Amino acid sequence: MCENLSLTHICKHCQTTFLKPSLYKRQLENGIEVFSFYKYNEIKELLHTKHTDIGFYIYKILAINSLKLFAESFEFTQKLAAICIDDTVKSGYSHTAILNETLKSRLIKPYYHKLRARNRVSYSGKDRTFRLHNPRDFKFNKFKEKELILVDDIITTGSTLTQAINLLQEQNKEVLFCLTLCDVANK
Repeated sequence: MCENLSLTHICKHCQTTFLKPSLYKRQLENGIEVFSFYKYNEIKELLHTKHTDIGFYIYKILAINSLKLFAESFEFTQKLAAICIDDTVKSGYSHTAILNETLKSRLIKPYYHKLRARNRVSYSGKDRTFRLHNPRDFKFNKFKEKELILVDDIITTGSTLTQAINLLQEQNKEVLFCLTLCDVANK
């Protein structure tokens, strides 16, 4: 970014110039749609801050510039839950919880600690075969809403979202769609 003096980690001018979201759509094998706001290559360096001291601030900026705008314009007939993928705290915060938090609106109620991965193996840079042989093994914690939005930071192969959706469907929950910051397939 410009590196000019700013009270935020990324100045407003750079946010407007470089972090204006678009909407990308992908469909998972099970028919559920995933909406992403950025191409992976556009924000790759920013995403890699997630396990550093400034990651909290960077993810907050990305979430406000994308998911919060989405939530403000979202229309539906009833209130929905928003569940984030594995909001375990690492480096002092949870990057998926930050994303989920910005969805809070009159129609979207974020929940936390509802879908936790028991398998903590890193998927970063791993292919689909590796991901399928090392499932996340999610633990589900109950919540009242039947319909929900599933939230994650990155979609690569779609296997993590698919595993989460399968577990939620087993619990009689209906995932209407998924939201991610970025899609690796959109380069």
